[in-house]
Amino acid sequence: MNQEVQNIKQRFEIIGTDLMLDRSIEKALRVSPTDISVLITGESGVGKEVFPKIIHQLSHRKHNKFIAVNCGAIPEGTIDSELFGHEKGAFTGATSTRSGYFEVADGGTIFLDEVGELPMTTQVRLLRVLENGEFIKVGSSKVQKTNVRIVAATNVNMDSAIKKNKFREDLYYRLSTVEINIPPLRRRKNDIVLLFRKFASDFGKKYNMPTVRLGDEAQILLKNYRWNGNIRQLKNVTEQLSVLEQERAINASLLGSYLPNPISNLPALIEENNDGSDFSSEREILYKILFDMKKDLNEVKKVINKIQNDDPNYKISDLNEISEKLNDNFDKQALVTINDKSEYQTQNDNFEYAEEIFEEETLSIQDKELELIIKSLERNNGKRKAAAKELGISERTLCLLYTSPSPRDRQKSRMPSSA
Repeated sequence: MNQEVQNIKQRFEIIGTDLMLDRSIEKALRVSPTDISVLITGESGVGKEVFPKIIHQLSHRKHNKFIAVNCGAIPEGTIDSELFGHEKGAFTGATSTRSGYFEVADGGTIFLDEVGELPMTTQVRLLRVLENGEFIKVGSSKVQKTNVRIVAATNVNMDSAIKKNKFREDLYYRLSTVEINIPPLRRRKNDIVLLFRKFASDFGKKYNMPTVRLGDEAQILLKNYRWNGNIRQLKNVTEQLSVLEQERAINASLLGSYLPNPISNLPALIEENNDGSDFSSEREILYKILFDMKKDLNEVKKVINKIQNDDPNYKISDLNEISEKLNDNFDKQALVTINDKSEYQTQNDNFEYAEEIFEEETLSIQDKELELIIKSLERNNGKRKAAAKELGISERTLCLLYTSPSPRDRQKSRMPSSA
């Protein structure tokens, strides 16, 4: 197999000795004699377009047509017509019947580059071709058959595209019967200098100039550079050096002037999960916790009442006493939580006249419940049903808590209308 891989490299001018690259070529060799759909993945500029040619040339379809289609370069409004053809008068400008790529490539291989850019409607049509080889021209009702092998390529993260509903999951599994991943250039450090020498030699012959050469330090810089554009970027840099520099010996400082500043290798990815029912501030979270604890206390009371009703001889402490003890514990926990909050560092500010003002707030559970209910009603525009649903209580309980007098404020409030 190693000899076969070397023969393929020479035939298709593939430069490199990386083991991951050899593994990808070996996969292409094994899958070529079959009609299995192949998905080629990898970053932009790694050379994905070479592998469909290898697969086609080593298959039994090699004497038939090979058509490469860049799906990202075709406008969304015309891509169905390009792939599947159209009938005369199907749309404005359709002055004649046209055969699509799937009809023209019958018996051969079609390479769909940037398949991740296909619109969802086209993905449905493509899925039907993969499943039973059938398609319908735009503006026609006649089902046509085609016998093509589909090789697709993409630089899109397919898992992420599927989660964002930009690519159909069933189509992905149909395309990726065999998946071949091409490693990025930064993982093929030993191949970078070899590729540079190949490109430098080609451009020297093309422009009738002596070949540029790299010094030792320049080679180290070349290997350690990130190469976000992969082989395509390396080729462009080599061409610039070959054309613009009169000095054929390239040192590290001169090479560095042609390399863009590398992007940070440590991206920060933040996913925001904004749920309208969640409270943002610490104080509101604390209120919600206290409210949930109060609800749990009521559940405990119901359980104890049920036990006493079922077994009159069962002796237990006074329920009001238990309730008061639990309420005291809740108040203490709330006090500890609030006091543990980090304060602003005012002591570091050297102001001559500085005064810290502490706002004393009530820790009564009833007040907290009322404040939470008012806040929820304001958020839901006075709709009691929506507020009760958000707080996890019944509408009747919300009315009772809202209209009951508070120890701090005995004034009754007028209830908003139900929605």
